[in-house]
Amino acid sequence: MANKNTTSSKLRAALNTLIFPIISIIIAMFIAVFFVMWAEGENFFTATVTLFQAIWEGSFGTSFSIIETLVFVTPLLFTGLANAVAFKTGLFNIGVEGQFIMGIFAAAAVGLIPGIPAFIHVPLVLISGMLIGALWAAIPGFLKAKVGTNEVINTIMMNFIAMFFVNYMIMGPLNAPGKATTPLIQDSAKLWRFLGETNRVNVGLFIGLLLVALVYILLWKTTIGYELRAVGLNPHAAEYGGISIKKNIILAMAISGAIAGLGGAVHVAGIQYQAIQLFGFTGFGFDGIAVALLGKSHPVGVLLSAILFGALNSSSLNLQLANIPKDIVYLIQAIIIIFVAADYIYKWIGEKRKKEAMING
Repeated sequence: MANKNTTSSKLRAALNTLIFPIISIIIAMFIAVFFVMWAEGENFFTATVTLFQAIWEGSFGTSFSIIETLVFVTPLLFTGLANAVAFKTGLFNIGVEGQFIMGIFAAAAVGLIPGIPAFIHVPLVLISGMLIGALWAAIPGFLKAKVGTNEVINTIMMNFIAMFFVNYMIMGPLNAPGKATTPLIQDSAKLWRFLGETNRVNVGLFIGLLLVALVYILLWKTTIGYELRAVGLNPHAAEYGGISIKKNIILAMAISGAIAGLGGAVHVAGIQYQAIQLFGFTGFGFDGIAVALLGKSHPVGVLLSAILFGALNSSSLNLQLANIPKDIVYLIQAIIIIFVAADYIYKWIGEKRKKEAMING
């Protein structure tokens, strides 16, 4: 009987967790329909069919669109998981974007080294991305833990430092003559494109899926994960229980950065084969924030959310062909984020009222 009650309570908790994300997606899609009605002068039914058909065909309608959707999903898995680890520890790692960029740089630099066998070169490229990402994130983590500075401000600044540093290296020491890129990495440093060289989806997708399982195990099946989540839920109670807040802040940021840096390395080794001069941020790190929020910072939720955002991004070209502005994708994403954020605010207000009621007796 106790097991049945436990199972039913877990199911209810899972359903309650899913309600807001599902509602936010539905509302976002229907608001987008009204914008299509306004832009195209169509009725509600026609606008709905036009929008959903364009998104479906652009993301899952053909084998090519499925492949391209998976290409978009791959980096979002890494950046979403990176943000999820930080969120679970009560941290806001806006620097995932910069850590992803540094992973791109490290992979491009190490990938250019000639004469290394593939079974050594590929892991070396991936590890270099992880290490530089971990280091880049550990710096603001250390400053927050030891000095008390705000990680949001520090990571934002680190993003710009990363972008300008990488651009300097691309246009300077690592520049391919006459191009705004590095040379192509060695063949021994490339990840296998298992559907053929012309299709950009690669084994980096499976690395991302494996990471989903590993992050789940880390957070819910290990002592380290328990401590990270305890610090995120209630740092004062965690410290009272003998858990070091400072150590776990630095550790969480380093793990988050390592995942983001690995994503950047996979992006180079599997998709781009080179680092390209950045005229702005890649956007994958910032999209990862939305992916983690919609996925409730749970690895499985991040996977599903990454598929949704990857599908939306992949369908942008098809939307333009259907005379729908591609900016409708950003509108949908923004509305989803607003509703998910509203859920967090609602819960925060509810918890605050409970505490006040307990204090007032």
